[in-house]
Amino acid sequence: MLNTDDLALDGLLKRLHLAYTRRNWSAAVDRAEREQWSYRDFLAVMVGEEVAHRAQTGIARRTRQARFPFLKTIEEFDFSHQSTLRQIMLGSFLTPEFAPSGGCLILQGKPGRGKTHLAVAIAYKAILNGFDALFITAAELIEELSGAAEEGRMHNALKRYIVPAVLVLDEVGYLSLRDNAANVLYHVINRRYLKRKPIIFTTNKPLTEWGEVLHDPDLAAAILDRVLHRGRLLILDGPSGRNQQPLTSPQASDSSAIISGTSVPDLTEPTPLPEQLALGGSFPFGAPALWPGMRFGNDAQ
Repeated sequence: MLNTDDLALDGLLKRLHLAYTRRNWSAAVDRAEREQWSYRDFLAVMVGEEVAHRAQTGIARRTRQARFPFLKTIEEFDFSHQSTLRQIMLGSFLTPEFAPSGGCLILQGKPGRGKTHLAVAIAYKAILNGFDALFITAAELIEELSGAAEEGRMHNALKRYIVPAVLVLDEVGYLSLRDNAANVLYHVINRRYLKRKPIIFTTNKPLTEWGEVLHDPDLAAAILDRVLHRGRLLILDGPSGRNQQPLTSPQASDSSAIISGTSVPDLTEPTPLPEQLALGGSFPFGAPALWPGMRFGNDAQ
């Protein structure tokens, strides 16, 4: 005979780690009796609510662990401030396929253009899609890993930046970095590249200046070669968002484009990487800032 004692049932639910069901089953029973639910309906409601609760709890936990400086969504970004950047251009980065794709993203622009907003929004979308993320500034990451290297614990310190499905590396070029910045950063970039784990960068510097920013043009070129192999550069060229003055450019007229994840080029679509960048040199036909929204990369694998 089944033991339907409340204490016994509570204990069983606790052993099964069904916390939400344990707290709410009694009220659900009363409602089921009033509304004359079938056994199947009652089971479906309890299981469905437990799953939904776990999903929300997981999102909240992963959001806390991401350590965002603030929480912003893609819906809150005003694309009317941009002359060439469209919402549809971010479609591939907002789908469940983004995290496993290894397709990096560099958001370049002057201060106040919304780079960090977009980076946080894309990483948060990955969290909603079931992946974890981590946000950190370039200066903080390099400082922490440099200290770890000096203390002989570099291997363990790297794990924090390799494990998350999505890494946001903010403010590349804003602050002066250590002389070993390129060497430290290369370890993170290369390991994530081999594991096909994406990184979202924000920077106020053209790619041609990363060699100076990182104090090593050769390693900077190696870093960008890996980032752009399956990655994309997007330029935010509008006015400072703090001015709240939308552009009147007709090119921004389709800012309300709906993100559907379809009819958007795949993240791995190749674009020839200029030979000069691969060699650590400069662009003979202008810096990347002249090519907003353009993809870069060698032949996709």
